[in-house]
Amino acid sequence: MTYRTVDVDDLPNAPNPTTAKKEVDEALGVESFGFNVYTVAPGERVPWGFHSHPRHEEVFYVLDGVLTVDTAGEPIVVEAGEALRVPPGHPNRARNAGETSVRLIAVGAPKETDEAVIEERCASCGEVTDRRSERTDDGDTVVLRCAGCGVETDRFGRGPTPAE
Repeated sequence: MTYRTVDVDDLPNAPNPTTAKKEVDEALGVESFGFNVYTVAPGERVPWGFHSHPRHEEVFYVLDGVLTVDTAGEPIVVEAGEALRVPPGHPNRARNAGETSVRLIAVGAPKETDEAVIEERCASCGEVTDRRSERTDDGDTVVLRCAGCGVETDRFGRGPTPAE
């Protein structure tokens, strides 16, 4: 057994629609659970659409700011110092609806079953499909398109950058 440490701030950003996603589990070689640290600017989402993990549960622990988690029912507000469990198969989408950045830890297990299902009904074609995402030229806006018909279904992005 080898003990290992990493400086989370020094880890590279993994591709995602937030300001930063640090894959701590990958950096440490963790095999049993996922462990990511996110920085989410105002207007950004984690991830971009409603998703669920059929055989994987998640916990969001908010370090700073206020995270809003959209669910199939009412949105859940998670404040700094609070944690939220998302059971397997429950659709959710986290977002920063506030005016300051959110920092959170997302933990999921078991790691080998973390496949996500992203499906939303398209208002144009009526099909329940995945979404394709692209960033606009300014890099601050994410555009979502229906994977079935290609129509733009949503647009969101980073709000004003908070002072460092």
